Amino acid sequence: MISPSPISRRVWIAFGVATAVFHIGLIFYGLVPNLVARPLHMALILPWVFLYSARSPLGWWSGLVITTIGVAGCVWIALNHQMLRNQYGFLEDGFQVTLAVTLLLIAMEGARRMIGWPLPLVALFALLYGLYGQHIPGEFGHAGTPLRSFLGTLVVAEGGLWGSLTGVSVGVVAIFVIFGAVLNAGEAGQGFMNVASAAAGRLTGGAAKVSVLSSALFGSISGSASANVASTGAITLPAMTKLGYPKRLAAAVEAVASSGGQIMPPLMGAGAFVMVELTGVPYTQIMLAAVFPAILYFLTVWMGINAYAQRFDLLAVPEEQRPSSRMVVITSTFFLVPFSVLLIAMFGAGFTPQYAAVLAIFAGAAALFFDATPRMNLAQGLGRIADATIAIGQQVAMIAAIIICASIIIGVLGITGLGIKITSIILSGSGGSLWPALLLTALACLLLGMEVPTTAAYVICVSVAGPALIQLGLEPLQAHLFVFWFALLSTITPPVCGAVFIAAGMIGENWLKVALTAMALGLGLYIIPLAMIANPDLIRMSTNTTGALIAFVLVGFGLSCLSYALIGRTSLVYRVLLSAIGFAACFGGVLFS
Repeated sequence: MISPSPISRRVWIAFGVATAVFHIGLIFYGLVPNLVARPLHMALILPWVFLYSARSPLGWWSGLVITTIGVAGCVWIALNHQMLRNQYGFLEDGFQVTLAVTLLLIAMEGARRMIGWPLPLVALFALLYGLYGQHIPGEFGHAGTPLRSFLGTLVVAEGGLWGSLTGVSVGVVAIFVIFGAVLNAGEAGQGFMNVASAAAGRLTGGAAKVSVLSSALFGSISGSASANVASTGAITLPAMTKLGYPKRLAAAVEAVASSGGQIMPPLMGAGAFVMVELTGVPYTQIMLAAVFPAILYFLTVWMGINAYAQRFDLLAVPEEQRPSSRMVVITSTFFLVPFSVLLIAMFGAGFTPQYAAVLAIFAGAAALFFDATPRMNLAQGLGRIADATIAIGQQVAMIAAIIICASIIIGVLGITGLGIKITSIILSGSGGSLWPALLLTALACLLLGMEVPTTAAYVICVSVAGPALIQLGLEPLQAHLFVFWFALLSTITPPVCGAVFIAAGMIGENWLKVALTAMALGLGLYIIPLAMIANPDLIRMSTNTTGALIAFVLVGFGLSCLSYALIGRTSLVYRVLLSAIGFAACFGGVLFS
């Protein structure tokens, strides 16, 4: 990677500060027109996408040209937003057509440089369908849209690049990414590890359980399985191998635990905030709905480790390697204080999630000037803030590039009506029955998730399958959480399993062995989304706390039985019995209805 040369680190720090100030400022500015805020959001990420991430001189110089053109185009739209609003999505001249085509190509190229070909190719096929789909015979064709209206809706109106998904990226996701970057720049990460070590280090399989707890805590702010594996895995993987854990098990524990970060509130890999926009359900309600399923996921991994302890001698973390109580208390404050500010501001003071996150960012930034001694260190604090600003630029750009490209696909689905047609196919293919439709949707999520990031897979799948599931009787939040969970399958499911690849590479083990072990440990990822459908009260903690607790206990018991049936060392008869009990506990309402 060329960065920070030929552009100096100070320049990137300045870009990071600009990114942070712009997005935090939007919370306080008041109402900023969408055709101003969203194009400027894209303009701010372009240098990070095309210059900071460049891997060759050719890539850097081509990126410089693309960045210059893209920033100029985005700024032009922001400056002319009033005029463009009055055009109602119609391009008036050749310049605007050229600008539209250019920005669409830049959005797709940006996603390609950040995450590879699959998502941009889906967007390209969507555009080709929108342009030429009128020539397709049968129900998959469409009536056709004039070129200037089609491109205008995608680029100078709010039906594509600047649609509601990009609005989520601008107004909510970026703020929580900033929050996570600020926490990660200080002692919070070590605090997570120390709390996990103190809580689970002395238990059987303690090193693996430390990985589970630390990944759950770290993932709650990172929202990225890959980042989670790379950060917590650097500590937990060597610890497990030193204690004699099989390599495939150690890597599988880390991959599975890290994948859970994307379903653990508050960040949930940006998916929760997209869900707010698509469902209209308040963020706090989504967070409460997601808590019990997320805990069940990590409980299942925990029970799987206990089951593996029957087969392997999984030692606890030696006492001399566990942190002192004093160190646990001190380092835990580095994440407890910002988290407390966030939760009190949201649930106690009733502030919006964005405003609460800004207050938590300020608390986290203040903590950067202190270390675990604990003493104030001004120079160290400034250095950490500099690191945080660069992380902010990188991470905001990564998510924004994905969301902006996915917005093209969603825009085409809306213009052409393709989403409705796919929905009708799901309904007819399932015979009008819910569970076959769920299985079809799960398969689609798995296939799409192999090629594109979780958030993009969720957005695309829920846009076409969500209406069908809702029409078959699911509540909107049920349908969205179901799709979001199954979009995660590809993190541990072969043949494309990103978290497994990283963990296996870090520990030097065959990735397929790791994947098979991860699938057994991560059983909850396959069962819990279905259990949410069979037990709707599981996600109703905000409206039916007692029912949610009963469903939580039943499903938790069922998952524990299934884990021991799959992993534990026991007889075939006992496995069958445990499996029957487990399925009855998880799906009793459906099995006996």
